[in-house]
Amino acid sequence: MDKFIVSARKYRPQDFSTVVGQSHITTTLKNAIKNNQLAHAFLFCGPRGVGKTTCARILAKTINCENRDQHGEACNICHSCVSFNEGTSLSIHELDAASNNSVDDIRTLVEQVRIAPPQSSRYKVYIIDEVHMLSSSAFNAFLKTLEEPPPYAIFILATTEKHKILPTILSRCQIFDFKRITTIDTVEHLQEICDKEEIKAEKAALQVIAQKSEGCMRDALSILDKIVSFTNGALSYRNTLEHLNILDADYYFRLLEAMQQQLLSDALLIYDDINRKGFEGDLVINGLAEFIRNLLVCKDEKVAALLEVVESFRDRYIAAGRGTDAAWLISALNVLNEAEINYKAARNKRLHVELALIKLAYLGQALQLTGEPGGGKKKVLDTVRPVSFRNIPAMEPVNPKATVRISAPASNETAVAATQVMAKASEQPAAPQHQEVLTGPAQGTPANAATSTASPSKGARLMVDTAVKTAGNASLGSLSKIRQQFSSRQQSNGSEARPLEPAALAKAWAAYAQQLRENKNPAVQSLELAELRIIDAQNFTAVTANNLEQRFIESEKRTLSEFLQKEFANRAVSFTVIVEERAGSEEPVERPMNTREQFQQIVGQYPLVKELKDRLKLELDY
Repeated sequence: MDKFIVSARKYRPQDFSTVVGQSHITTTLKNAIKNNQLAHAFLFCGPRGVGKTTCARILAKTINCENRDQHGEACNICHSCVSFNEGTSLSIHELDAASNNSVDDIRTLVEQVRIAPPQSSRYKVYIIDEVHMLSSSAFNAFLKTLEEPPPYAIFILATTEKHKILPTILSRCQIFDFKRITTIDTVEHLQEICDKEEIKAEKAALQVIAQKSEGCMRDALSILDKIVSFTNGALSYRNTLEHLNILDADYYFRLLEAMQQQLLSDALLIYDDINRKGFEGDLVINGLAEFIRNLLVCKDEKVAALLEVVESFRDRYIAAGRGTDAAWLISALNVLNEAEINYKAARNKRLHVELALIKLAYLGQALQLTGEPGGGKKKVLDTVRPVSFRNIPAMEPVNPKATVRISAPASNETAVAATQVMAKASEQPAAPQHQEVLTGPAQGTPANAATSTASPSKGARLMVDTAVKTAGNASLGSLSKIRQQFSSRQQSNGSEARPLEPAALAKAWAAYAQQLRENKNPAVQSLELAELRIIDAQNFTAVTANNLEQRFIESEKRTLSEFLQKEFANRAVSFTVIVEERAGSEEPVERPMNTREQFQQIVGQYPLVKELKDRLKLELDY
């Protein structure tokens, strides 16, 4: 009975034409041999299992062949080729740098280089595999020989980690970069081997093997041998998935459908079925992320070539990709990426995966509400209060005659003066202004000139507020339109809404301050010291003396606004808080001393304290 030989060795390429997926390398080497332009040192670098050592052996055999054909290939008949194939050639030496990486090993190699090859061979070839494993001293000992070798010596270095090789070595070699073997080339090569071995293999199974190998032909052939032994000579899609522990893409399509329809129970049941089959949670997360990545690729025809899936699922992928929003796919990838990163740190692995599925199940609704790109604009529901528009008093359209709000009874003459001020303000297109006119008898005016039923209070203030709308500002116009619609809706919904009046506003403001006092809230003093100025029927301004009082009132603004809206039965009531220096205000309260100042004061009164501190070598924490 013949001894079994693995496919990776049995079907190892013997000439350049049988090398898979490296045509840019083989063509260059054949032309160099044909034109007699061989370099004295080559460096083959690239991923594992792509043919670096194989090409090095083919090159060594071809340059010593006595009867090369017109295409630059070895004849495999002459004495040199036969001895090479049998492994008895004295002109080709292979060295494993992983186990021979010392300076002594390189010195031994240098001494061998001085010996000329046999008369039957033209070149003496040294193939050094895994050359990046050499130590720095070994590299330095090899530099001189590598730069100026004998005319019959050729060095072929192979490595998977080019960055670990010294630049002085790289500069002395002709570098060839090998690339990963594509899925198509791998499938074609596996199909050829299956035909030679009379193995029945489904193309979908070969595609799964090619994807699992990730561009490494040696891994693909090893997987093929294992599955052939497992299935007793027949490769099918199902048994290939079972042997490689790969989750069927049909599960991902079912999960996608359940998550798009927000059927969380179905998604959790599907995951439970997957978990019962023995698939780990990180495998499910990684596979689902790759599945969603493929759907995202399907949305653009320019990158459709990047879709590497089984052909029987290709049309299904394209249909699902076109029917899924790109924003959902990108957000889902972010959720899965975060879940995969934190998977190892999670104690309950299953719950961690289920939380990711819950997020994905309600991801579409979240996109719709948050207004992310592709998820539609923000929904403005009828039940949502437009808080952002209530604090913009300048949005109100201005009448030709400005509205005058008087905080206290005033005389006719002061009212006429206020009207004149308003007329002048309306003629000039300026920014919103706030003017104050003190009410009371004017100089030189009799006291009995007042026609009001109540006597004018001395020092009362007249607040005149005007708002000029800029015609060229489209954004302000749109905000004003929304505000008008909201105001009209409030008027139509509740006829009991009451406008702001000085007495009612002061009463409601004091009532809220009393609530704060009962709750021992420090903001009560700021509310009591604030001056209220009514702007219109729905807006007013709270004027404070400093930034501290402003911050205290701002901290209560939300609850205070809701309280006032409830008191006036008007959801449009709002106010702003400003800081305004007041003339004749009291002197500022003395700032309390800090710890450093307190210590200095104590030392000034009691010098022995400082002496005690110095003797004990104490340090104070200021």
